[in-house]
Amino acid sequence: MHNIELLTIVMAGFIIGFGHCIGMCGGIVIAYSSAKIDQTTPWIRSTISHLTYNFGRVTTYTIMGAIFGLLGKAVAFTMTTKGILFVVAGVLMILAGLSLIGGIKFLNSANWSISKNGWFQASFRKLIASKNLSSFYALGLLNGLIPCGPVYAFAIAAASTASPLYGALVMAAFGIATIPGLFFLASITKFIQKGNLRNIMLKVGAVLVMLYGAWTLFKGYNFIAHPEKMQHKMEKMQHKMEKMQQSKKIH
Repeated sequence: MHNIELLTIVMAGFIIGFGHCIGMCGGIVIAYSSAKIDQTTPWIRSTISHLTYNFGRVTTYTIMGAIFGLLGKAVAFTMTTKGILFVVAGVLMILAGLSLIGGIKFLNSANWSISKNGWFQASFRKLIASKNLSSFYALGLLNGLIPCGPVYAFAIAAASTASPLYGALVMAAFGIATIPGLFFLASITKFIQKGNLRNIMLKVGAVLVMLYGAWTLFKGYNFIAHPEKMQHKMEKMQHKMEKMQQSKKIH
């Protein structure tokens, strides 16, 4: 995975965190903040609680990314099939970006709400009632299971890596990048919801998702059109990584 790809994921996640996550998950943040954190709670305890909740989300996303990366690996057993996987992932990410902007209903038609499940609701009520620090982490794990557009988009990106490690990295980077939006929700919600700022940030994030999809589509084309060249390039990169690892062991 190139650094520019990881940077695009982080930028998209950061912007979507403010543009989408505040609207999608803001209710949960406000709910647990009201029920589990009061005015007598020390600032450091409150901060740790919020971070613990968010790292719970990131944990779920990371595991999800590893699973999707493993599924992608099972499919991409040749350069051509890997290219096809990239092409499919690129097209789906572009459709996901268009759906986030509101141009099509691609994600809406695929969406389903786990939050209506009886097990989810019972677990949510139990965790909301507890003030233990571990309950914040568990609540974050639970929230990470709620499907939404950006999660779909980056799960597709994780699958396109055809690697459990890189798939986990994609979703972890995305999850960490969304933390600022939810972490500062209490102080910025009123500002973000004024005017069209939230919608603008959502659209910018969606454009980044589509750009990443276009890049993935281009990579897919190269794998299909020039399999030998891409095989040589991957082997060269693998050799370079192995050499770097050996150098670190020596030092």
